[in-house]
Amino acid sequence: MTNLSAKIGNVHFKNPIVMASGTFGFGHEYGKMYDVSTLGGISGKGLTLHPKAGNPGIRVYETASGMLNSVGLENPGIEAFLAKECPYWENLDTVRIVNLGGGTLEDYVLGAELIQQDADARQRAGTTAVDMIELNISCPNVKEGGIAFGIKTPAAQEVVRAVRRATQLPLAVKLSPQAEDIAVMAQMCEAEGADAVSLINTISGMKIDVRKRSSVFNNLYAGLSGPAIKPVALRMVHQVSKNVNIPVMGMGGITSATDIIEFIMAGATVVQVGTYNFMNLRAGSTLADELLQFMEEEKIESLDEIRGII
Repeated sequence: MTNLSAKIGNVHFKNPIVMASGTFGFGHEYGKMYDVSTLGGISGKGLTLHPKAGNPGIRVYETASGMLNSVGLENPGIEAFLAKECPYWENLDTVRIVNLGGGTLEDYVLGAELIQQDADARQRAGTTAVDMIELNISCPNVKEGGIAFGIKTPAAQEVVRAVRRATQLPLAVKLSPQAEDIAVMAQMCEAEGADAVSLINTISGMKIDVRKRSSVFNNLYAGLSGPAIKPVALRMVHQVSKNVNIPVMGMGGITSATDIIEFIMAGATVVQVGTYNFMNLRAGSTLADELLQFMEEEKIESLDEIRGII
């Protein structure tokens, strides 16, 4: 029998398909299209300690083979998420991942503590709503002139170490492709106790409106995602997986079962699907069916047979 399952620490994924943060909300809307419990997991909309309104102006712009986004982490804040979204998450039969962002070290720590406290309370009541935290270190450090925490290893190390101390939940760290050395960054995350790393986040890009003679986005630059970035993402996943002993969640332009297989062969344990959710509202269901069919055709009984073979 074909086995699509995967494991990160003590977290079991029924298949390697996880919906990427920022592209799936908290699952409600897509749940009207198909049963999201068929997914390996969901990484929810990025959360910050306090609610954020996001960026003004145009937020999304389609590009050749991808899209640019400048949403600006619009979200309801952690307390609202715990109160309003977690009751829904409690009933999902899939891995539930909180994507945690912040503008200061204190924001990250307080956010992680709130999530841990809620997890402890639900455990005492016999329920669970969060299985893992995905730490987004691509957020701008407001105390250091807006430079992202995830670019320089010392700044990232401080955040990873502090959040690791603040929670006992499994911890994945989402890495930025703009990191000075992404393999070294991943090794630091492993040394500081991360259970996994996920990569890559969006690549900084730009679009100019030649009629208006200005950038399309108020913030000038935006994050590029979709098939256009897949070769870069695949290369970075391969580099990182060869330099760490913890699992890698790979993402960047996945739109087919063969894309998933490529990331697994490059060393990923599971993959995350983002932009494809906007291209196909039933992306998760489609990919799960395609992946099973591919593995049966190729007589692959388990993903472990092909993981990291390149």
